[in-house]
Amino acid sequence: MAKRVTRIANVNKPEEVTPATEAVAVKRESLLPGWLSEFKIQAVIIALLAFVLYYNTVDNSYALDDTIVIVQNEYVLEGFAGIPDILTKDGYESYYRQINSSDQVPGGRYRPLSIVTFAIEQQFLGAVSKDKVDSVLHEGLHAEMNTAYEQRFLHDMHVRHFFNVVWYILSLLVLLYFLRYVVFKGDRFIPFIAVILFAVHPIHTEVLANVKSRDEILSLLFIGLTFICAFKYKELNRKSYLVAGLISYFLAFLSKEYAITLIALLPLSFYLFNGYTLKRSMAATLPYLGVIVIYALIRLQIMNGLPPRNELADNDIQINPYAFASGSEKLATEIATSLNYLKLLIFPHPLSADYSYNQIPYKDISHPMVWLSLIIHLGLAYGLYYFFKRRHVLCFAIAFYLFNLLLVNNFLFSIGATMGERLIYHSSLGFIIAVAYLLYKGFERITPVSAGKIGFAGLMLLLIVLCGFKTIDRNKDWRDDYTLFNHDIDVVPNSFLVNVNVATTIVNRSDMERDPQKRLADLHRGVALFSKVIAIQDNYVMGYVNRAIAYLKLNQPDSMIADLNQVKRLYPIHPQLPELYYYAGDAYCASRQLDKGYALMQTVLQLNPNFTPAKNAIRSIDSLRQIPHP
Repeated sequence: MAKRVTRIANVNKPEEVTPATEAVAVKRESLLPGWLSEFKIQAVIIALLAFVLYYNTVDNSYALDDTIVIVQNEYVLEGFAGIPDILTKDGYESYYRQINSSDQVPGGRYRPLSIVTFAIEQQFLGAVSKDKVDSVLHEGLHAEMNTAYEQRFLHDMHVRHFFNVVWYILSLLVLLYFLRYVVFKGDRFIPFIAVILFAVHPIHTEVLANVKSRDEILSLLFIGLTFICAFKYKELNRKSYLVAGLISYFLAFLSKEYAITLIALLPLSFYLFNGYTLKRSMAATLPYLGVIVIYALIRLQIMNGLPPRNELADNDIQINPYAFASGSEKLATEIATSLNYLKLLIFPHPLSADYSYNQIPYKDISHPMVWLSLIIHLGLAYGLYYFFKRRHVLCFAIAFYLFNLLLVNNFLFSIGATMGERLIYHSSLGFIIAVAYLLYKGFERITPVSAGKIGFAGLMLLLIVLCGFKTIDRNKDWRDDYTLFNHDIDVVPNSFLVNVNVATTIVNRSDMERDPQKRLADLHRGVALFSKVIAIQDNYVMGYVNRAIAYLKLNQPDSMIADLNQVKRLYPIHPQLPELYYYAGDAYCASRQLDKGYALMQTVLQLNPNFTPAKNAIRSIDSLRQIPHP
């Protein structure tokens, strides 16, 4: 336990010295050389380390949600011209409108800041004018990626990956200053160790390697700046810091909703690190409540403008991972799943881009993992209370971990996913703060001091090497959808989404396969995987659509039509239906089954009376019917 001393502070009684001031109260020989205490030196080391670990992401293309947020986002393609729409619409609005769908994600996705940065990049990379955006989106990107536009797009993605690394490095430097100035004030080494551990942790690979996840990076960056400015304002009483803090807080909200945790974390930090009373701590936080109100009003106005949710969404296992669970199973699985995050923070292997149904099976309340998770998290809650009374830094670490975890474990909000590595990005900072503090203080107690120094240096080197190797290796998996999901299916073989994406990528890439036998094998594997996911969810529209495309490539129009009829029954306005029915009809015509072809062309025109190829096909069939057959 820390030694009790009396100090001058805004409290009425003596209290324990906090870890932030312990270095001042008790002089101990440092585990690290003095020259490493300088902020500039630490910043350079951290920046170089992060650059080395993540530079290989620059070679990557696009994967996962990059497609929705960047590739098929007309407002991003428009550059500066698209920013007003980005700021006033749901983040997925462009994508859903293109597929004639309404918002499918519970609560919507209003996180415009990262998307604005993509539009700014696009302006300098080459914006697409509004009158040409539709044709660019319609043309799309092919598996071969060999046209001039596609090659330029790949170049642009490399640039975006580079800027993701830049933003990450900038956020690490902000975190370093935040920990030195706020959390561990008076200590110059524990913040350095904490940011090193944060930078090398492999669980962050998704946030860096998936460009779309820049929202996570920006969110934590501006949360750190908010803390810094809030404490600067209280120390120096300069209104410029208050204004900067309020702006930073608003930008944190525009990045992602994690900023709401500061309603508790900011007064807690004033209480722990400035020695304020609880009343004064809450008073110091009042200006920031105005930002919350402004953001809430803006978000409410934008979300209220969304069309009604697709009625299929609540039963879509990709959107609602607990669609097939009872109420007790949902709660039990959420409790057990929360422990998976802690496991990955302690031992980040293996890693996956997805943990959706049914990779994490539903559990009932009697499952041992449920009770183990309850015991551990209740223990953390007690630790928060215990260290709160002692104004200890571990209180802040636990609070930062738990408060951010509550936003992503489906307890308070349905997030549309069971879990995800990117979702623990913020909580991981609380975990890392605790680990860095306990490691440093533990080795500091070893005697002789030289043994502590050698042991600490050896452990840090081992962690950096092992985590660094894992990070660099995992970055390669994020090269593109094909590489990512074909790797991850061995890690999460029961994941609904991973099976879907493996099937989609191998069917899309089958046209590139020059070996006919290998091409057929890929298509049959794609059909089998789509059949697997359709068996899990028989109203999965895109499963039927993509299996129909596989059947088309296999020249099996009967099977293709059966799937298209299911799509028509479930989602009659699906934008691909006219084109796919046309291709099925064309296949019949090619095999001289003119009556079937004619009937399908009529179906196409019922769906889209202006579909010119179908009109031309009907005229051709009528002409052929007049030719006598021998």
